[in-house]
Amino acid sequence: MWVNTAAAILGPIWAAMRGVWGAFWGFLILETLAIVQIVRGIWGDLGSEFTARADSQLARAASFFEQAAAAKLAGQDATKFETMAENLTRAAERSRDAAAAAAADATTVLLVGVGLFVGLRILQGVGANLFYEKQYSRWRINPQQTESGVRWRNLVLGLLLFAAIAPLTVYKFTAADAPGILSEFPSQRQHFSMVAGWIEDRIDATAVAGAGTFDSVVAGVRAVLNALTIALIGTPWPVVMIVICVVAWRSAGPRIAVFTAACIAYIAFFGYWELAMETVALVGAAVFICVIFGIPLGVWFGKSGRAYRAAEPVLDLMQTLPAFVYLIPIVAFFGTGNPPGILATIIFGMPPVIRLTALGMRGVPESIKEAATAFGASRWRLLKDVELPLALPSIMTGVNQTILMCLSMVVIISLIGGGGLGKVILEALQYAAKGPGLMGGVAILFVAMVMDRIVQGAFRRKDSK
Repeated sequence: MWVNTAAAILGPIWAAMRGVWGAFWGFLILETLAIVQIVRGIWGDLGSEFTARADSQLARAASFFEQAAAAKLAGQDATKFETMAENLTRAAERSRDAAAAAAADATTVLLVGVGLFVGLRILQGVGANLFYEKQYSRWRINPQQTESGVRWRNLVLGLLLFAAIAPLTVYKFTAADAPGILSEFPSQRQHFSMVAGWIEDRIDATAVAGAGTFDSVVAGVRAVLNALTIALIGTPWPVVMIVICVVAWRSAGPRIAVFTAACIAYIAFFGYWELAMETVALVGAAVFICVIFGIPLGVWFGKSGRAYRAAEPVLDLMQTLPAFVYLIPIVAFFGTGNPPGILATIIFGMPPVIRLTALGMRGVPESIKEAATAFGASRWRLLKDVELPLALPSIMTGVNQTILMCLSMVVIISLIGGGGLGKVILEALQYAAKGPGLMGGVAILFVAMVMDRIVQGAFRRKDSK
């Protein structure tokens, strides 16, 4: 038969019984919506919202009428209060009419719900055999991981899920006096205060106990940043411009050099030179530290599956945690300013270079490594002359992604005292300065594009040789 009668009658319960959980969840949600419409059409007060609004408007109108009467008794002009009361009275009448119209639509809502429910059951009856055929195909390939047949455990679980989801949802959307616990979780603010206070005390204690270590880290980051700042800002600006354009020419070709010169001209002409160089110094320091630590870690993780599995949750946390959240422990342990901002940028920007380096190392063919070993290559020469060159495309992609992610943190670290072009955007947001904000944003865009084109162009040229 092309229609599965049992699936058409039982609906999502049949899918659960057969272990077709994708179909179960999809049709359970859709059928719950259909049941909500049916119950609203039979017992629901569709005009309750408009009725409550009308009552509120009439109460406010009565208040204005009272104020008008009091003004007349005091010999004052009551026109304003009377006008507002009349307007509210007319609005209440319109709300009453809307409530009556909504109540009259109850039959339509009921018919739509019934039609949707019946249509879903027919669809399940027609598609059930197709769903189960696909599951059977998966079972033929992997019988250990794929369920088959009718399992009473799945039937009981499906019934429990249906009983837990559908009635509560229908009650929440149709009952006017539904308890607040269905809308808001019964949170305990005293527990929140206790846990938050305990966390704050631990952070403060850690900051005091490790002050020397944290200061040493900040000093190391500041040393790298100061070196780049002196090179970019302390050097005469014509020299820096010429060097950047020559690097772009040698790395990526004449067209990128012309594009770089145009971007630098925009930045310098509108007075963003020092801020742009400070931004480049911040990003450069962050990328330098990310590469120095990230590539060796990526090589290690690429060679050791156990090490990568242990580090993967940490990398996931570093990459998925919202960037603003990084600023809280950074400020608590390292203070504010450019070096703490670089540390926050490192946390956000290091995962790509680690992941892609490990991916490139794992992608080196075993046959090539075996051939190199057979010709007497040591582990160091195997790494230096075989694995790293073959993994270089993936590594350079990781470096490029790290540069772009570090640049994306430029505006965010300005919130904790970071400098550079991020300050321009922050001030524009604070004072709603649209023009300066857009011009600063274009400057950041040009810095990002120049760095990206130079790095990618250098890699393409090296790869084409």
